[in-house]
Amino acid sequence: MFKGKVVRAIMLISTWAATAVSAQNTESLSFPKDQFTIETKIVKTSNGEKKVTYKSYMHIPYVANPVDKDYQSMNVSVPTQVDGIRIETSNAPILFVIGVGGYMSVNNAKGGGFGPGGPGGAGPGGMRPNGPPPGAGGPPMNGGAPGGRTAGSAGPIGGGPGGNSKTSGKADLALAAGYVVVTPGCRGRDNVTSDGKYYGKAPAAIVDLKAAVRYIRHNKGVLPGNTDRIVSTGVSAGGAMSALLGASGNSPLYDTYLKEIGAADADDNIFATAAFCPITDLEHADGAYEWMYGAFPVGTSGLVDQQISKELRALYGQYQASLNLKGKENFGTITADNYAQYLLKSALIPSANKYLKNLTEEKRRQYLENNKWITWKNGAVNFSFADFVAHVGRMKSMPAFDNFDLTSAETIEFGNKTVNARHFTDYSLQHTAGNKTVKVDEEVTLAVHLLNAMYFIGQKNEGCVKYWWLRQGTSDAHTSQTVMANLAACLENNQKEVDSALYWDAGHGADQDPEEFITWMGKISGFSKKTDAVKK
Repeated sequence: MFKGKVVRAIMLISTWAATAVSAQNTESLSFPKDQFTIETKIVKTSNGEKKVTYKSYMHIPYVANPVDKDYQSMNVSVPTQVDGIRIETSNAPILFVIGVGGYMSVNNAKGGGFGPGGPGGAGPGGMRPNGPPPGAGGPPMNGGAPGGRTAGSAGPIGGGPGGNSKTSGKADLALAAGYVVVTPGCRGRDNVTSDGKYYGKAPAAIVDLKAAVRYIRHNKGVLPGNTDRIVSTGVSAGGAMSALLGASGNSPLYDTYLKEIGAADADDNIFATAAFCPITDLEHADGAYEWMYGAFPVGTSGLVDQQISKELRALYGQYQASLNLKGKENFGTITADNYAQYLLKSALIPSANKYLKNLTEEKRRQYLENNKWITWKNGAVNFSFADFVAHVGRMKSMPAFDNFDLTSAETIEFGNKTVNARHFTDYSLQHTAGNKTVKVDEEVTLAVHLLNAMYFIGQKNEGCVKYWWLRQGTSDAHTSQTVMANLAACLENNQKEVDSALYWDAGHGADQDPEEFITWMGKISGFSKKTDAVKK
């Protein structure tokens, strides 16, 4: 299903790491079970507010040889009481909140209490305090988060917001349900030392997240919660990392990286994965974007170069055919030619139907009046794919990910210790080099594979999780709607259990059913608050 030379590229691993601190600085891999503070939190649920008391473990290093402990550490939140009722967490699932946005770093040392990444979480982004200022060897400030916005405006991260102001986000709801919440820091594309050396380029983030999982498993019976029931969640680039963590469990391709930072000698597969608007499958994302948005203008800037768009669409057609994915409900093989029909049937029209049926008659009338491209007849909607895409609108220039001037978040993610940004597709490299025969380096090819969940699913990695929760907004133009649809179809074709849905008219980072997610976590993990969490 997937092609690429990986074996020889693994020999290049030893050149990858940049050390910001001495490798001799080792840390204990034992969980400090007695080093916590007691915190309280009011959590809003559909059944009213819940007062949660929890143990807060802050800034715990999860590797023995950290490159930078501020990033390679985690916070752990363990509920002890909910509304005054004592909680037992020894068998509780563990929500693993990935706070990555725009492939930026997550500085765990900046967390305090409940940060934007969930309980105790620190948001993404930010250079180490001793790093150079913008323009002095650091990452360029125009390296935006996926979708063309600056990294600092990449939308919700970590647990994400609730569906509305009536409920809290997933991390808070997890605590109220009696679950343990872990929020790890990790390195990212923006990490740079005071002398201008980068130490968080791909695949550093996923290596760190795997090391954090290994730390949790290594401390089974000491760290609260069921270490065999780890469920990851992330948004945008964090959604891509969550999907990757779920797909690549125990892959030996990461072993050398993990050994170098002193990761625990334990498994790194998890139990289930939630991915919200995952910015993944990057080596094929440019073609997928042109397939969906190529005929539509970028705001008021007009159409992109149609010849280049056509070439990228052709490459995408070849890729889609190579996947040989079968659609739901006996749809048959999904191709570039019939993908619009498949998206309409399997996801878009069901999402619109659900949205409109839940409106009052007057609000539905107003919505249809404002969206005349949608027809409503006998309690069901209908519309064309072209009208839908025009409604959403294109937001990115071209190429959307491996852009020619090397300013995108993704090209910066694939830099190395001394080079801030590199092309990661042959097409963009050949275009900028003016040479149709040049290919990206094997080191880059390996990094691209190590950041793509689709690669490991295609390779039928044995550590790939069984349970998946996938969500995206229909008005999210950060990537093509085919990206998550391909991920879902690839998983379903490999007999995984996938709960996938689109939020109608919702944008990037939307999370409209956090309580349903918490219920799903309890169901698949076999955890019942009534029987497992409450102390008698």
